[in-house]
Amino acid sequence: MKRGVKELLDQANAEIVAVTPAEAASEQGDDVVLVDLRDIRELHRDGRVPGAYHAPRGMLEFWIDPESKYHKEIFSSGKTFIFFCAAGWRSALATKTAQDMGLEPVKHIEGGFGAWKEAGLPVELPEKK
Repeated sequence: MKRGVKELLDQANAEIVAVTPAEAASEQGDDVVLVDLRDIRELHRDGRVPGAYHAPRGMLEFWIDPESKYHKEIFSSGKTFIFFCAAGWRSALATKTAQDMGLEPVKHIEGGFGAWKEAGLPVELPEKK
């Protein structure tokens, strides 16, 4: 293996902007969209950040690219995007990829949803079945 996950994360983190959960919460608004990259099962199990846009990590490149038949207009809106996942690893790699694709400005939440919850920020809990 030429480069493992650690090397990919080190490279991504050297080239992207990371924000704390508190910074992300204070920036969230009309011009700043929090983007939840977690799998739908994680959202159902662990809850959501109120107002966050869900974009499954596996579809992100297709949703960002305006030439893709799967493109989502939100990614052509000119807004700032702050990605997050469960722990900040997927979102760091996704932020680097989005940046490489020309999506700007883009950041990620260091520590992800776990850090968001630990900071005591709002979470919409899943409905009990």
